[in-house]
Amino acid sequence: MASERPISLFDDDDQEIEPDGVDVVKRNVAYYFHPDVGHFHYGQLHPMKPQRLVVCNDLVVSYEMAKYMTIVESPKLEAEDIAVFHSQDYVNFLQTVTPKLALTMPDEVLRKFNIGEDCPLFAGIWDYCTLYSGGSVEGARRLNHGMNDTVINWPGGLHHAKRSEASGFCYVNDIVLGILELLKYHKRVLYIDIDIHHGDGVQEAFNNSDRVMTVSFHRFGNYFPGSGSIMDKGVGPGKYFAINVPLMAAIRDEPYVKLFESIISSVDENFNPEAIVLQCGSDSLCEDRLGQFALSFNGHARAVKYVKSLGKPLMVLGGGGYTLRNVARCWALETGVILGLRMGDEIPGTSLYSHYFTPRLLRPNLLPKMADANSAAYLQSIEQETLECLRMIRGAPSVQMQNIVGIRLDEIEQIEENERESQSTIEREVYKVSEKMEEECIVQERLKSPVAAFPPGQDPRRIGQYWGYEGSELAPPRSRSDIIEEEKYEDQDRRKNLNIPGIP
Repeated sequence: MASERPISLFDDDDQEIEPDGVDVVKRNVAYYFHPDVGHFHYGQLHPMKPQRLVVCNDLVVSYEMAKYMTIVESPKLEAEDIAVFHSQDYVNFLQTVTPKLALTMPDEVLRKFNIGEDCPLFAGIWDYCTLYSGGSVEGARRLNHGMNDTVINWPGGLHHAKRSEASGFCYVNDIVLGILELLKYHKRVLYIDIDIHHGDGVQEAFNNSDRVMTVSFHRFGNYFPGSGSIMDKGVGPGKYFAINVPLMAAIRDEPYVKLFESIISSVDENFNPEAIVLQCGSDSLCEDRLGQFALSFNGHARAVKYVKSLGKPLMVLGGGGYTLRNVARCWALETGVILGLRMGDEIPGTSLYSHYFTPRLLRPNLLPKMADANSAAYLQSIEQETLECLRMIRGAPSVQMQNIVGIRLDEIEQIEENERESQSTIEREVYKVSEKMEEECIVQERLKSPVAAFPPGQDPRRIGQYWGYEGSELAPPRSRSDIIEEEKYEDQDRRKNLNIPGIP
């Protein structure tokens, strides 16, 4: 396969890193890290490796970037800090459970909190959650008080966790906690997600709020978590404040960056956020163990650089990423991008893990294994539909405090009814199309019945295709909410009959 034309990253005003011992101008950037956060272990065969954080931090230190920013040791959150979003019984469970104690617990308890192969129990799970979340919450406080313009917390970004259950390797949703903190001082917060998986946990938390706009660029289809259709635009006062950009496999740098900059530019113009949270999941890189995109290191970092150029208070978080060497390379490179530094491509010999990188390059060429499934027509339709959605926003969003994580269903229905009555004729037509599409997706949760027991590795719910695995390989189990989302797409043939070009 012919190699793709490389996309540029560094600008003329990016500075070379000064040698050790030379005085430099410190940027107004806080970098959160704790030496213990990378020492937890999900399990030998589990794809999530917190050790990637230690290797990433080593590269940041080896490139001498620490002298350009304020280094802060991540604090541990208290239970009451986490209970700001998560339910009290779930917080109590995480705080007290141990792998040994779990052996004595009824299966119903573990299923209630979605504990299994996907989200296993491991030694120190509570400490891990409080550490990776601490940087996101305290980082938000730094932004609130103007102590820094930008905050980096690579251990954070675990966007799948729900209010009362774990999901997709995520236990505590540090992003939601950080955004809730930002909302104390900022009228409007923008959340951008470039992880290959849909940022479902964050969207779910703010789905009915017009003070938080969530924008997720993700792989769509038979792929975890199966949500994030372009027709999913939020509810009630949050209608049109959830932007989903569903992409097919193997998207390349140029179309991705073009689409990203077009949409985020329109978001900035129409929503005008006062603060931004950027989740930089590196599983959208080419050659990721679980990913199916074909982005290079430059392509991924270009998205980060563009968001930085908007000049808003910014919190940058990690997320997914399952090829350990490339996760460390990606986030170290993006640390330099945030600092406005031009980094040499040869990994310094001072790195404790320099022997671990083959080739010993910061940005090696990544080779796509399949053709780009995103046609120009498809991307154009996605862009057009998204920009039209953004034009639905009339003026500045409200700043009245809402119960943004617990509004009742009957309240949402009443709000939507009032909204429909006030819409113009054209808006009603748009609503009818989207409502018809949504009706095709609604699935009533089945009556709860006893869960059948299956031999290890033979649970039919763990179909590899759902996670993008090949044929017979097994994938982690899905949460109840994930299964419901998957069921929405079982009758895709009926949705195709709606005959709306370019809309998945």
